[in-house]
Amino acid sequence: MILLLHVSMSAVFPYPSQIVITCFPKQSPWLAKEVEELGFTVESQSVSEVEFKGFMDDCLRLNMYLRTAGRVLFQLSRFRANNADELYKKIIEIPWEKYLKKDGYFSVTSWVRNDSINDDRFANVRIKDAIVDRMNKKNGMRPDSGPLRDHTVIHLYWKDDKVRLYFDTSGNTISKHGYRKIPFKAPMIESLASSAILASGWDMASSFVNPMCGSGTLAIEAALMATKSAPGLIRNNYGFMHINGYDESSWKGFKRLAGLQKKVDLDFKIIASDMSNEALRAARENAKLAGVEHLIEFVKCDFRETPIPKENGVIMLNPEYGERLGADKDLELIYAEIGDFFKKHCQGYMGYVFTGNLDLAKKVGLRASRRVEFFNARIDSRLLEYQLYQGSQKHKS
Repeated sequence: MILLLHVSMSAVFPYPSQIVITCFPKQSPWLAKEVEELGFTVESQSVSEVEFKGFMDDCLRLNMYLRTAGRVLFQLSRFRANNADELYKKIIEIPWEKYLKKDGYFSVTSWVRNDSINDDRFANVRIKDAIVDRMNKKNGMRPDSGPLRDHTVIHLYWKDDKVRLYFDTSGNTISKHGYRKIPFKAPMIESLASSAILASGWDMASSFVNPMCGSGTLAIEAALMATKSAPGLIRNNYGFMHINGYDESSWKGFKRLAGLQKKVDLDFKIIASDMSNEALRAARENAKLAGVEHLIEFVKCDFRETPIPKENGVIMLNPEYGERLGADKDLELIYAEIGDFFKKHCQGYMGYVFTGNLDLAKKVGLRASRRVEFFNARIDSRLLEYQLYQGSQKHKS
């Protein structure tokens, strides 16, 4: 069955423009892979974003399906400005009455590196002033503005005299997928978990085992990916919904199509274990909200006792990092025991340890076949890959 979707915003945005999709540092290779699988051609890529050309309507589909992204930005205008006065003059020329509701609400975010600006917030204020002055002149009333990102969001990129102005079609970040209501300790954000799983090369058709599951993010993301459950099915509010031209029936069409693509069951196991009752309670509740609780086998046990299916697959751990080597001897022991657990119980699997402490990672005692760079918040991290063949040997330094 093919659903014909309305072209919702083409009357207001009839021409293609640059689309910039942001992500956390080092996730762009996996974001680019997702974008290309959706049929787009990535034109440029940096450490924390990808860029290509598309229509505003494409932003709806990107917000629906992307797992590794932070924000989907649609370029509205580009020009040059040396200072805030020039910025104001350019901004007030844009036909904001065409894009914004006269009684609506908007916010401004920015990234500014301009010698005339000491505080990004000043640039934000000048943009707000220009928009409000224009709207007040055209409509006889002004929209409200403030810091909340749950309505229309305008993003400023300003470096030297180069200005790029975008609609942030996501609004609040889509790096959070909307199901994690009960975090546990310092959980891995959803987009990072997805990136790590994609980086592992897991085929989404074989076992996925997540000892030390914490709030369950890795196991839940694995289940969502394997069932082709689009992240946008969970979330109900985006920035594009508050821009003129938005057609609710079009978004409902995207949701219906995404719903039809979902798989109901899996013919392999996803296992999440933890020895903490509190962690498992959080993980179960989060999985329930994500609609995948029935697909994950939750087990209360020490990670060394996690049941490993005979069918090979991927086993991935995100152990605590600690502050520095020697600060916690217990963590050194845990990392060493991860290596022993891999060797004794996980032969035939691909093993992965995600960690922000490379000194502790050495305690695993196995030679990593691959080291994938990531950042977890501001922590320089690695996803370490171990090929767990029969009789894996300790790395001899």
